[in-house]
Amino acid sequence: MKIALAQLNFIIGDLAGNMMKMRETIDLAKKNDTDLVVFSELSICGYIPKDMLNYESFVRRCTDAVSELASYCNGIGVIIGAPVPSGLKKGKKLYNAAHLIYDGKVQKTIHKSLLPTYDIFDEYRYFEPGGKTHTVEFKGVRIALTICEDLWNLDEPMLYSRTPMDDLIAEKPDLMINISGSPYSYNHVDDRKGRMKYNALHYNLPLIYVNQVGGNTDILFDGGSMFIDNKGVVAKELRYFEEDLQFINWDKDARLEKDEQEHHDRDIGLMHDAIVMGIRDYFNKMGFKRAILGSSGGIDSALVNTLAVEAIGKENVTSVLMPSKYSSKGSITDAEMLANNLGNRYTILPIADMVSSVESILSSEFKDLPADVTEENIQARCRGLLLMAMSNKFHAILLNTSNKSETAVGYSTLYGDMCGGLSPIGDLYKTQIYEMARYINRNMEIIPESIIKKAPSAELRPGQKDSDSLPEYDLLDKILEFYVEDQYGWEEIIDFGFDKDIVTKVVQLVDRNEYKRYQAPPILRISHKAFGPGRQMPLVAKYYN
Repeated sequence: MKIALAQLNFIIGDLAGNMMKMRETIDLAKKNDTDLVVFSELSICGYIPKDMLNYESFVRRCTDAVSELASYCNGIGVIIGAPVPSGLKKGKKLYNAAHLIYDGKVQKTIHKSLLPTYDIFDEYRYFEPGGKTHTVEFKGVRIALTICEDLWNLDEPMLYSRTPMDDLIAEKPDLMINISGSPYSYNHVDDRKGRMKYNALHYNLPLIYVNQVGGNTDILFDGGSMFIDNKGVVAKELRYFEEDLQFINWDKDARLEKDEQEHHDRDIGLMHDAIVMGIRDYFNKMGFKRAILGSSGGIDSALVNTLAVEAIGKENVTSVLMPSKYSSKGSITDAEMLANNLGNRYTILPIADMVSSVESILSSEFKDLPADVTEENIQARCRGLLLMAMSNKFHAILLNTSNKSETAVGYSTLYGDMCGGLSPIGDLYKTQIYEMARYINRNMEIIPESIIKKAPSAELRPGQKDSDSLPEYDLLDKILEFYVEDQYGWEEIIDFGFDKDIVTKVVQLVDRNEYKRYQAPPILRISHKAFGPGRQMPLVAKYYN
């Protein structure tokens, strides 16, 4: 049997566009004498449509789209994902389903049994869990067809009370097929591949795993679809962060050569590719072409500028230099050098007079009060105002340049440097920012070395450095990762050997600044615990007793 693994980039809700992609893929598969084409989870509507699923008209359009696509599938089998009405009087109105289509109609439908409700996932909000499932048969091959999470119930203690494959294996299938919507995170690459290998070995069955690719706002899908033989060998692995179509000539006795890519957790190249894809898809799917950003001569804005040029082209990116009276000459020349290296347009809008005007207006209110962070924030907010004005005038998306370390501890200004329509590096710690900059410069100097080497500073007061009020970033980022991503309490982190005063200060800063992050732009998620929908903390709470 010749099977096509179709790894496509779908747009949520674009049923016509998604169907056109699938029809084109089916046409190509037919030309290659393919028996079966496998698409990803919820491929008809894109994963995951969230509350669009609450609209009966949307679900009805999905059902109609499945019927329309089925009429196109003569002489070839197709597996797609779609929401289907449950018809239940008690329970949720929908199932997350996989359809086997052949001879112009849906031959068999299976329902996803295990519905994730953790981190960014909230499938039980919309779907009813499927009950006991059965294999599907196609051209004499008995297939154990599952959907994403159905192959993930492996941990001890198990998250779910049942494992669908334990039911399916009793029917002696010849092949496993799993259609998936599994997002990328840099902590997830080895784990996901290891779990799929385990399934193939544990059930002594070959496994076809088809994941989607593409950016859906903050959630990024890396693809990496696979064919794994019953010995746990990856015989075919599709590209990461790109659409791909690969064909497998499979029979029960054939052995294929190993064809596995060498990617691992915390691969900085994958993290880079994820962000570039996320920026590109955000602009393409939103219908925008142009981006602007504030360029300070620092490492964060330099990295965002570089990633944006790679994603949407130098002709579509404008960097805005906004020096204040505290900005060093080197910061301006570094920002100019970066723009010249990248070839994108830049402009200089000094803010000293603007800041003085605001301070003059407020002088009667602030009379006899000492200068403090208020005056620093005025500078940041003047810059935000200019950037948002340019965003409006030129129909460009403002890219936020805050990193995860700053965002975590509240070292970003509401309505100032927190402005923007997208935060490309908001899930990168400061130490990872430097690592990615060095990765970009691996073959030639693109980000000036002077930017990479300079001490981090917001330049909002004379001689200011980040280290004046924060631990060094290598220490800060370790504490943040334990607290935010690994979810250890502050007492546990102290037990790991960190200084008590530093830990309590950092944790208190994280907790007290949740209200700021609540108002932040969407952050491209590349870790397993990004700020945003995957980390839901109360704004008003008492964190310490």
